[in-house]
Amino acid sequence: MTSVELPASEVNRPAEPPARWRAVLLAAVAACAASGIVYELALLTLAASLNGGGIVATSLIVAGYIAALGVGALVVKPLLAHAAIAFVAVEVLLSIVGGLSAAALYTAFAFIDDESMWMLAVSTALIGGLVGAEVPLLMTMLQRGRMAPDADHAADTGRTLADLNAADYLGALLGGLVWPFLLLPQLGMIRGAAATGIVNLLAAAVVAAFVLRRIVPTRQLLTALCALAAALALLATLLARSADIETTSRQRLYADPIIAYQHSAYQEIVVTQRGNDMRLYLDGGLQFSTRDEYRYTESLVYPALGAGARSVLVLGGGDGLVARELLRQPGIARIVQVELDPAVIQLARTTMRRTNGGSLDSPRVKVVIDDAMRWLRTPHPDVVPAGGFDAVIVDLPDPDTPVLGRLYSTEFYALVGHALAADGLMVVQSGSPFSTQTAFWRTASSIRAAGYAVTPYHVYVPTFGDWGFALARRGAGAPTPTVPPNAPPLRFLNQHVLDAATVFPDDTRPRPLEPSTLDNPRIVDDMRHGYD
Repeated sequence: MTSVELPASEVNRPAEPPARWRAVLLAAVAACAASGIVYELALLTLAASLNGGGIVATSLIVAGYIAALGVGALVVKPLLAHAAIAFVAVEVLLSIVGGLSAAALYTAFAFIDDESMWMLAVSTALIGGLVGAEVPLLMTMLQRGRMAPDADHAADTGRTLADLNAADYLGALLGGLVWPFLLLPQLGMIRGAAATGIVNLLAAAVVAAFVLRRIVPTRQLLTALCALAAALALLATLLARSADIETTSRQRLYADPIIAYQHSAYQEIVVTQRGNDMRLYLDGGLQFSTRDEYRYTESLVYPALGAGARSVLVLGGGDGLVARELLRQPGIARIVQVELDPAVIQLARTTMRRTNGGSLDSPRVKVVIDDAMRWLRTPHPDVVPAGGFDAVIVDLPDPDTPVLGRLYSTEFYALVGHALAADGLMVVQSGSPFSTQTAFWRTASSIRAAGYAVTPYHVYVPTFGDWGFALARRGAGAPTPTVPPNAPPLRFLNQHVLDAATVFPDDTRPRPLEPSTLDNPRIVDDMRHGYD
């Protein structure tokens, strides 16, 4: 690294002891790296929560952020002669931009939806550029504090770079762990980003207290401290008012009053209610409305039970509605419910208890908190009946992200087959054969490719429109959807409805498609394009 001529203000000033220089600055490096990675993760979380967060959006954010790192490193070169004061300025700007990013983007999505993606792109570029400026500034400051003026320059540069990289990468690791396990679940996106901005300010304040006071004039130091104090006041105000900002912005996204909200480690969960109509949303997607959920639930559950199912595996369905219907069916003795998100289960047992009848607390229901694919890959002889379950009901959200897309893959359905009895039935909620036609038929093709005989069927659910399912069993001979002869009184489903449900009009007629697999999750792209 070429030496930088010291400004006049730094000439003849006493140098800070090298060990203290390095320790303080490397601690600042770690804190800044942790903050930088948290900002990027916050942007990715916002993209997922607000806009679906598909592969394209994720790739653009990551690539744009990395490109901005390089641009920031180039742009800061003229400021290297004043590295210490420039570093504080960069940290003040970064703390403000990064700390306010979640609140600004959340508000933009709620009030000016068409511009929210542009703001996401601009925020990515600004944060990446400011983070990219940190390393050259810190490298310059560390070089000025090297052990001795006549030390071997190349070796000293290598040692400095090694220290800088180690602190940077360890800080990034810390930020990567803190965001999903602490900041996001405990503080949420808005307060989590604001708290991270305050960490940035504290790192800059440490530099000002231990380093800047030795090498800059008093006026510049006071200016830097005032800027830090002003930024701190701004972020503290955001922390104090974040609940009001978030509540106002979130409520604007939903037509009905919000009665419960939680941002879990996996998703944003919102429950609304107007009169007798309660609705559940996961990451903004409607999961049910009590006005007509019985149409969906009855159509999903009863065709899978055959003539005498006694054990049922439910994958997803954390709202407890499937379990409610299963408990009504005579003969059902054992229900195993595998749900990823404990926050959904908690809301099902409290806020949604009246809707699901407290089904998840029945002694006949065993609730397992786990990822469905991971659970299926692990032997469970104490849970899975000998010979497998009589029925498997797959009630998962639509596959609009890669994480959900793997649960609609041929490999996933093959794993389900290991838990299914030889003559058992599996039913899969498959989306709309009208509005997401390709994804619907892709699901049927993926199930068929896993060795099942498949019968697609569809019903009308006013809240969702035309909605479809796939009934399947291992081996030859597609199953015929039937209402069990001993079914309890139903509000919607009967055999005449099911007979008609297997008929598709010409505009949604069956389409032979390549299956969706783990290697090529075609269904995620299908969901993004919707109807075609």
